[in-house]
Amino acid sequence: MSSIEVQQFTYRHGDVELSGYLAQPSRYPRAGILIVPTIAGPTQLMFDRARWLASLGYSAMVCDLYGEGVIEDIREARKLADALRADPEYYRQRFRCALEELRLRSKLANSRIGAIGYCMGGEIVLEMARSGEDIAIVVSFHGLLATPVPAKRGTIKSRILVCHGRADPFVPPKQLREFLEEMDIAGADCHVHIYSGVLHGFTDPASNSKPVEAVRYNPSADRQSKAAMLNMFDEIFEKNGTPDHE
Repeated sequence: MSSIEVQQFTYRHGDVELSGYLAQPSRYPRAGILIVPTIAGPTQLMFDRARWLASLGYSAMVCDLYGEGVIEDIREARKLADALRADPEYYRQRFRCALEELRLRSKLANSRIGAIGYCMGGEIVLEMARSGEDIAIVVSFHGLLATPVPAKRGTIKSRILVCHGRADPFVPPKQLREFLEEMDIAGADCHVHIYSGVLHGFTDPASNSKPVEAVRYNPSADRQSKAAMLNMFDEIFEKNGTPDHE
């Protein structure tokens, strides 16, 4: 088994300097995975997820949202997020830069790339899929599902997995229904896993210490959503043309 290598570095989107964190096996990564963090930015939990994916054979990069590090004040984070979202094409381009950085820095001998995101990061990876980015799979964990630029028929190239807490007040039932209709109209290959009674932020144990009642960790939904992601990775990222488990 190869060892895990970790790099921390800076990269740029125009005149904005951003920070990256890459964990990957020293030899033969199975695929590259871009990890897009929550509205708070790249936390230690995201770095832990990158190392976990590296231990499973993936080249995993945590990207940066704003170039400001971790934003502890949620009001400040929302201001930065709103400014980034104001121009949908600029918003998408911020993450195309991160994808290019992953391709450049990883040890991949293939072009297989996926992207996963949490909360705002889940929104972002869905935007990347909507824009027709050449990504094999995007996975949204408790991500926001609305968009100012819905996908057109035939645009989406990625397979999509959405892991959603049914009790998440940030994604009301109407938003979920509209997302499903959008995916049907676009002809997307989209799986949606819904966890009954589960709130926003269900993959982060630190959610339980937050004062916002809408945000709570759920160990079962966390485990099941991770398992769903890895099962789809097994299906999509094959070795020598054969799924790993065969």
